[in-house]
Amino acid sequence: MTYPLAFWLLLSALFLVNPVLSQECTKFKVSNCKECIQSGPGCAWCKKLNFTKAGEPDSARCDTIQQLAQRGCSSTEIVSPQSRHIPGNDRLSNVVQLVPRNIRLYLRPGQTENFTVRFRRAEGYPVDMYYLMDLSYSMKDDLDNLKKLGNDLLTALNSITTSAQIGFGSFVDKTVLPFVNTHPDKLKNPCTDQTVVCQPPFAYKHVLSLTGDGTKFQEEVGKQNISGNLDAPEGGLDAMMQAAVCGNKIGWRNNTRLLVYATDDGFHFAGDGKLAAILTPNDGRCHLEDNLYKMSNEFDYPSVGQLAQKLADNNIQPIFAVTSKMVSTYQMLSNMIPKSAVGELSDDSSNVVGLIKEAYQNLSSNIILDHGTTPDFLRVTYDSMCPRSPQTKDRERGECSNVKINEEITFVVKVAASKCLPDQSFRIRPLSFSDTLTVNVNTLCDCECDDTPQPGDCNSQGRIVCGVCRCNEGYVGKNCECNTTRKSTQDLEVSCKLNNGSETCSGLGECVCGQCACHDSGDPKKQIYGDFCQCNNYNCELFQGQLCGGDARGTCDCGTCKCTSNYEGSACQCEKSSEGCINRRQNECSLRGQCQCNVCKCIAGYTGRFCDTCPGCPSPCPKYSSCVECLAFGKGPLAKTCSQECRTIKLTGKVTRLEEEKPCREKDSENCWMSFIMTQEDGEENYSVLVLEQRECPQPPDIAAIVGGTIAGVALIGLAMLGIWKMVTEVYDRREYSRFEKEQAKAKWHDADNPLFKSATTTVVNPRFNGE
Repeated sequence: MTYPLAFWLLLSALFLVNPVLSQECTKFKVSNCKECIQSGPGCAWCKKLNFTKAGEPDSARCDTIQQLAQRGCSSTEIVSPQSRHIPGNDRLSNVVQLVPRNIRLYLRPGQTENFTVRFRRAEGYPVDMYYLMDLSYSMKDDLDNLKKLGNDLLTALNSITTSAQIGFGSFVDKTVLPFVNTHPDKLKNPCTDQTVVCQPPFAYKHVLSLTGDGTKFQEEVGKQNISGNLDAPEGGLDAMMQAAVCGNKIGWRNNTRLLVYATDDGFHFAGDGKLAAILTPNDGRCHLEDNLYKMSNEFDYPSVGQLAQKLADNNIQPIFAVTSKMVSTYQMLSNMIPKSAVGELSDDSSNVVGLIKEAYQNLSSNIILDHGTTPDFLRVTYDSMCPRSPQTKDRERGECSNVKINEEITFVVKVAASKCLPDQSFRIRPLSFSDTLTVNVNTLCDCECDDTPQPGDCNSQGRIVCGVCRCNEGYVGKNCECNTTRKSTQDLEVSCKLNNGSETCSGLGECVCGQCACHDSGDPKKQIYGDFCQCNNYNCELFQGQLCGGDARGTCDCGTCKCTSNYEGSACQCEKSSEGCINRRQNECSLRGQCQCNVCKCIAGYTGRFCDTCPGCPSPCPKYSSCVECLAFGKGPLAKTCSQECRTIKLTGKVTRLEEEKPCREKDSENCWMSFIMTQEDGEENYSVLVLEQRECPQPPDIAAIVGGTIAGVALIGLAMLGIWKMVTEVYDRREYSRFEKEQAKAKWHDADNPLFKSATTTVVNPRFNGE
């Protein structure tokens, strides 16, 4: 097919303008245009009617623009939405510093869309300055000087801008231990020097809303008295938070907002409230009542990150005017708060006017373009083209420093969506300036095909959607040609599955009215066929670089090689022959394997050229000893069934001597040792047996000798035991008699000579006793 030159020029231009068109298109089971373009930024859809061939799936319509064009799809028939943007028509002026003010993005997921943002710093831009002062006792001299500097501060601001306002607030700390002494007297006058008039301690007090009247500022500041607390750090972050979020009471205008924070000491932050059992996190809301922060003892101090976010949300630039010993501390704080500055305050704040003027110049000349928080799937980066610094690319923020008044700078904003998102918007703004750019984002996740219906489309049983028929209920098929009134679509699909767990038409065809129409590859050598498209003629083994060794050797059929009569093997790589597999007994592979490619493929356990060895096989001697007994001697448990049970064992004879050094040696049923030699024949269980004709049987026992020996043994044991008993008794008797003689020899008198013996005092004679 020949295409007009204009089409190829357009196609080339598309590739040059947007390189993403040359990306690969990875698609998985795509069935319509919407799924196609969501598969990747390189995917396009062909809506041409009858673009796919018979049996070809609709996913073939999804590919790269280049591939679709090569297959005959014209540029007007290719659907591939590209990211684009529509900017506003704003112009820069003293009022408008950022253009455009509005822009609409149409993003295709995976593609990046770029647009240009211009900024010009206007001269005399309005400024609001809120002076927030630490009124702890150590700031007494500073307060005295500030009372004299009200008009000077406003005059300094008016030298910078045509419209300036100034306000005032003060802070000490939370009015609980351990921050403030809670003794009743100390709550009335916290100062140690009783000659000094001090006001009761407080967390934060809003004194004067923003005004252009310098005299009023000086009057209100003149009414202020110093106060005091216990610990060194102050509650300044509490005060900054309220000054930032209570915009209606402070009187902030929609212009440059400066918050001057003056102190000579550090600050408490989130977590320090636990020292006073204040556990509720700061909620970041306004709690001013009668111009006092009365909830300070209920909420913890804000965290630095929380305060930084609130300052950014309310477009406020803090200037930390601190004494020399605190400069390093507040410099670290400033590093965590975008668009903030630190100035060194003299011990009595006499240099505060010059400090603020210098800090403002530094802040206003540093332009930071930021977009706040966006969804995770939407990425925004910046290229910054600055007049006096190197160009930066792909940064999280756009930033240029040392920008002069009326000097124009340019940023290239890059926006990309990684997935389809609901319509939404976000704002881009230069920090500390009121100008904003609203970016409206729409993701391109659907196709606009604009199909014109024609009579007879889809057999008048459906409509064309991006080149594909969407059939009415009751009809299916590529052209809605199948009526499913009598048979459900599910039943038709089941008839196209090889089994319940398989894909329809094996995933290689389309189910058309219950029958598989296999995909056509366009190459006769690569065909898909079969009732379920389960077969092909190209997925077989190769031999010498050809399927099945080439047509002379075999052909590929359903993934298996069908060899000719002269060849064999999985790839028809061998000529048919079995000469190398025949052993000396003219059996193939010893009947223990198959001959493949003239080489024996042995069954498990057997090895060798003819499968004649079995290294791991157990000895057959114990297993067949009963067969040897019945065959050679006609005895044993198998004597009656020997011919049936031992049919694989062949007795070759009996000999008087066995030549083998270690023959089989097993006991038979009569406890006799049989010696024999077993030789395995071809096959798994075939053995020949050569038996030694003489068994080694044990001699019968001599009963008389056993009985006589037993009796004699018992008699000898009895006599020995009697002799031992007599010996022991004789020794014991002699030992006792010897002891008796020793005791008798120790006696020195008889009973009659016993000096303790006394005769009876009275003798009674029986008159009847006659002496006998």
